[in-house]
Amino acid sequence: MAGPTPTYSAIVSHTAAFLAELIADPLLRRHLLSAAAAADGGGGQQHPAATLQALSLVSDALDTAASGSASPSSLRAPERLLRSLPAATPLSCLLLALARAARRGGGGAAAAAVLNLFALDPALARHELAPAPFEALFAPRLLPVMRHFAARRAAAAAKAMDEEGGSDETTAVSDEVMDEEGGSDEESGAQAQEMRVLEREYERVLDANCKAYALYLKRILEAGEPLAAVSPSPSPQPPPPELVFGVGADEDSRGDEDAAPENDESAASSQSDLRDNPMWAETEEQPGDLYPRRQSSVRGRRDLMRPPSLYPQRVPPHLIVQQQTPPVGRASPASRIRAEHPRSRSPAAPSDDSMEESSSELFAGKEEKIAAPPLSSSKQPRPRADAGRLSPEPASSSSPARGNDAAAVDTPGPLPTPKDFVCPITSQVFDDPVTLETGQTYERRAIQEWLDRGNATCPITRQRLHGAQLPKTNYVLKRLIGAWRDQQQPQRRPSPSPSGSPPPATPPPATTGMEGDSPAPPPFIVPVKAAATSSPSPEANTSASAPSPTSVIAQASLESAVAELRAAVSCLCTSEDLAQSERSVLKIERLWRDATAGGSSDAEPAILAALARPAVVNDLVEILFNSVSAQVLRVAVFLLAELASRDDAVVQTLTRVDSDVDCLAALFKKGLAEAAVLICLLAPEPEQLVEMDLAEALVTTIRRGGDEDPLKMCVRPKAASVILLGQILVEAAGAADSSTSPVPRSALLSERFIRSLAASLEAEPVEERLAAMRILLRCIWEDGHCRSSIAEKASLGAVLDAFHAVGDADKIDIVRFLYELLKLKKRSAPERLLRTIKEGGSFSMMHTLLVYLQSAPPEHSPVVAGLLLQLDLLVEPRKISMYREEAVDCLIQCLKNADFPRCQLLAAETIMCLPGKFSSSGRPLARSTLLKFARVKERYRQSQDLNAARADGEDEMEEGKAASEWERKAAYAVVSHEFGLVFEALSECLRTKNAELFTTSLVCATWLVYMLSLLPDTGVLGAARVCLLRQFVVVLRSAKHGSDRVLAMVALRSFMNDREGMHDITTYIKDVLKTLRELKKSSGLAFEMLKLLSDGQESSVDMWSHKEINQVDCSANGEVTSVVYLKNYIFSGHSDGTLKVWEGSENILRLVHEVQEHTKAITSLSVLHSEEKLFSGSLDRSIRVWQFRDGMLRCVEVHDTRDPVQSLAVASAVAYFVPQGAGVKVLNWNSGNSKLLNPNKYVRSMALVHGKLFCGCNDGSIQEIDLASGTLGVIQSGSKRILGKASPVYVLRVHDGLLYTGSTPSSSVDGCASVKVWSCANYGLVGSMATAAEARSLVVSADLVYVASGTAAVEIWSREKLARIGTLLAGGPGCRVQCMAVDADGDVLVVGTSDGRIQAWGLT
Repeated sequence: MAGPTPTYSAIVSHTAAFLAELIADPLLRRHLLSAAAAADGGGGQQHPAATLQALSLVSDALDTAASGSASPSSLRAPERLLRSLPAATPLSCLLLALARAARRGGGGAAAAAVLNLFALDPALARHELAPAPFEALFAPRLLPVMRHFAARRAAAAAKAMDEEGGSDETTAVSDEVMDEEGGSDEESGAQAQEMRVLEREYERVLDANCKAYALYLKRILEAGEPLAAVSPSPSPQPPPPELVFGVGADEDSRGDEDAAPENDESAASSQSDLRDNPMWAETEEQPGDLYPRRQSSVRGRRDLMRPPSLYPQRVPPHLIVQQQTPPVGRASPASRIRAEHPRSRSPAAPSDDSMEESSSELFAGKEEKIAAPPLSSSKQPRPRADAGRLSPEPASSSSPARGNDAAAVDTPGPLPTPKDFVCPITSQVFDDPVTLETGQTYERRAIQEWLDRGNATCPITRQRLHGAQLPKTNYVLKRLIGAWRDQQQPQRRPSPSPSGSPPPATPPPATTGMEGDSPAPPPFIVPVKAAATSSPSPEANTSASAPSPTSVIAQASLESAVAELRAAVSCLCTSEDLAQSERSVLKIERLWRDATAGGSSDAEPAILAALARPAVVNDLVEILFNSVSAQVLRVAVFLLAELASRDDAVVQTLTRVDSDVDCLAALFKKGLAEAAVLICLLAPEPEQLVEMDLAEALVTTIRRGGDEDPLKMCVRPKAASVILLGQILVEAAGAADSSTSPVPRSALLSERFIRSLAASLEAEPVEERLAAMRILLRCIWEDGHCRSSIAEKASLGAVLDAFHAVGDADKIDIVRFLYELLKLKKRSAPERLLRTIKEGGSFSMMHTLLVYLQSAPPEHSPVVAGLLLQLDLLVEPRKISMYREEAVDCLIQCLKNADFPRCQLLAAETIMCLPGKFSSSGRPLARSTLLKFARVKERYRQSQDLNAARADGEDEMEEGKAASEWERKAAYAVVSHEFGLVFEALSECLRTKNAELFTTSLVCATWLVYMLSLLPDTGVLGAARVCLLRQFVVVLRSAKHGSDRVLAMVALRSFMNDREGMHDITTYIKDVLKTLRELKKSSGLAFEMLKLLSDGQESSVDMWSHKEINQVDCSANGEVTSVVYLKNYIFSGHSDGTLKVWEGSENILRLVHEVQEHTKAITSLSVLHSEEKLFSGSLDRSIRVWQFRDGMLRCVEVHDTRDPVQSLAVASAVAYFVPQGAGVKVLNWNSGNSKLLNPNKYVRSMALVHGKLFCGCNDGSIQEIDLASGTLGVIQSGSKRILGKASPVYVLRVHDGLLYTGSTPSSSVDGCASVKVWSCANYGLVGSMATAAEARSLVVSADLVYVASGTAAVEIWSREKLARIGTLLAGGPGCRVQCMAVDADGDVLVVGTSDGRIQAWGLT
């Protein structure tokens, strides 16, 4: 009973932990040093100079070594000073302990110095300086002394109560004397004096025993031989000193202090198992100070910064009454649910919110929270706190009755602790017992620590354990312990009261703490009616009315129901038959509902007291483990959930064993939806929820929807599932590895799931609304296409009302959700949403956002300002608005805040979203709109999104008009603020090295400058030019990405609209012209700007310079007869039947593959881009179909034409080719049949475009054949020449609705023109180009026309002006150009010659 004998290692470890905490916590260290100094100098004596010097040296050394260990040299000097003192003092001992602990290897010496504290002044050491070593080393030894004096106090209190009898004017103290939360508030006279004498004797006895035991511990340290902590045969050691239970009657030096109870403070001096020994007295405390510093007593000083967790503190009632309920969003989900469900509160279970702050301060997070009683009366009796304790001695055995004629009724005392209930390692009652394979039972935490230290044997039997995995909890033993604790709980027999109200219900038994500490006192349960009669006066007794017959019947019914409930609970706890236990659970649920359905305020406390005991809770959990009945499981979960929502002790009991929570998770994943409610009330950590893998089951429950709840639980299963899933998704989003989502993407985006969540936005609990909103926000981030569906189904009124009742963390989530919903494709939809946000809430949302904006942190301000600005733009933008000014000013200040790049980026993104143009996925299209204005021909994905955004919809024109109007209003609101101040901020952002911020700021600046050219001139364009012109020129000249250069070009084009802007641009004309020449091939705007800056000299050779890129010699394969482009590859046909594939982009003209399957020359190559197929026609009377994949060219089809193929054109299922004779043959791929078109003409060239076949004939005529109707149209008539050669049409090309023909120059009306341009619409001649020789080959690009004659020269002509630009020379001497091709962008020209060469030129 005196506790295990401490060992050398135990003494050193406990003192080292205490000193390490002092070294690490400077505030705590300074406080204890001040307390020790005040104790030494309390009598007016001065400290020795050596002590003060050592104090300074130790403090400086420890303060300067906060980041690491102190220097040994800096601590040797104070050590020598302290050892030279003639007499030790508490201050010198404490300094010596700190100095030795800060040095390596000084653990034993430091421990000896700590023990010297107890030898010098035991009271000061255990109360003030070293409470933790006292609890760990001294309290187990002094346990019998503490119990001895506890029994004496109880006997004295009982004796005083018996002497006073049953007078109504006295206060019952027998049940309150041993209560660790306080003592009697009305002690007076001899009784109070006797208690003070007893307390002084108790202190003196403790002092004597502490001194003797401290010397004994020092002898163990001097021996220096650590003993084994757990050993079957421990080595012998000197016996500890005998305990002293009485000392002389001389007065202690502190007797004067004890004689003044009004200045005394509560002093806790017991171990964690015996926290029932505080000495209480009234004290005048300042409001709000839980730990007042006594001014006249050394012993009264407490640790103000960090009170010891194992020493209970008496909390003044006014502090508990003044506690405020925290705002929604700050507390845990479970406490928020309790706050939102009034029926979850009862006198038996005070709100967790109301006690959260005080309890956390009292116990520093290490002990269970103790619920405070209702403070309706300052003289309410306190409950007994000895239930569940290990002490075998009774404390008090009777309680006085509350009536005039009532007699005191004796109640049995607590039973002794069975030895089978005590862990052999911890010497504590089991909390989570596990039985090993050796038959020995241990506390789970203790045996787990034993195994973690590397041991593999049973501590008692020393038998080797076969595995490190511990077995499941021994629930049989745990249930027996719970029943034993129930018997320890004192039973109060009901006594008649004047009002006829039932007596207070028996409080539930205390449960042990999570850290193995002694049981915390149970919550005090006082019904409202009983509280009013706790201290009746004689006047009240004489005027009390007799109970009515109705109340008597109700009381009898209640007593009968409670008795029946207790019988069912007893059957549940004692029965070994599962079926019988299941019937008991169902009966308990029925009795619960019958009792609570009557609406009696007295029924619930009595029922809660019977069910909230740990034994009953553990038996209900055991039902969850063993039952297979769905009804029983649902009822058991219902009962546990109702209990957990009313009593925090039930939550602590359920969360004490991890397997209980795991069982609930397993049942939920198997389909028991009600288990989600209990899991939510237990409030596990988000990391634990992720580990449980509940996400898919939660999604299923939410998708199932349905607000029906047949069990009528305190929280609907769907609401609990929404809350839990919201926590899981938030935790997953904040995890380091957030690439994998705990919920499949398809499940989040299902229509049924979104519909169910949208309904939760209107739920009554605020927590459910917030969780549903966060999940929907996650859905939007996963796939923005669901945004329109959410905006259509969501009702925002309840969400807007919740904005005024939540904390800042929840407010920004609401703002983000509303902001994301506005990113819709059609302009009319977000405007409807904005009106709903502006007018749908119970409060003015614009004013609320303005107030929140003024206090929001920098990273939240941009999105709040963006939402506020859009709400304000619903009115006329030219009117002065306080909201608009604040929002725009906030965005500008965020852009200027270079210390927060993230804040700058968010502000720039907010401005980029203001145009209101979004893709179907919610991506802003401001960049795409600007690129489209630049007439960019590259395949930017943004432009494709823009086309898709404008492709459908019957009211496209109205939507476009509304979008343009909104864009104008948004741009005007931003640029008109303080005369274009935003451009100064954007100019600073364009100088940043952050690539993402640079790109976003460039889009914003370009958009605003572009919109200035569309808005009325207010002079702001000049301010923008001053701030941004040079930045745009730099971007145009040196940007890495082509799209960034195009954006800068768009901005410069806007500056060119006025004379001053054009003048300023000419100062950078060299850089601008050079870049525009590079961009002209991909942007029509660049071409337009070149003309403006070059005074219209479009045909300048400098603008269209070509550079030879590469050439290859294929003379071994004969002439190059045909060249085409397909998918960035070049295909060439040769006169020996070889077909070659070349690289056409980076390593141009690098041979990739070649085949030779034609037996004669390939005369023509044709491409079908829709099917990515290549067709080759040859003189060997065949057409072959090719596919190019994985760098290999394969022939997939061969078609016999029966005629040599001179020229070839293909469609999806038909081939058109020129045979040896007259006409054009049509070959059907599917049937193999052929027919002849235009049989009267000898066709030389042809082109197939959009179902029309253009034919150039040997007689110079040009015809158009409509393949659908078969009609024939004549574009140019031919001429029959009797003398001289004819003028055949050698080549035809169709581009952009124009037909280009090449032939021999004639002396007709057109002069020497060999190239003519015709309109395909009306067959009219548009223009002509007079080349130097006949046009044998011709190819057309976006800007140029290349013409090749029978020589090696290739002439370059402007397509728009039909003016000659230059000439290129191809091949060797005497060769001629056979064929030509250009890439899709017109950047590369490829030429094949008769001497077998292939050459490539590029535009520079």
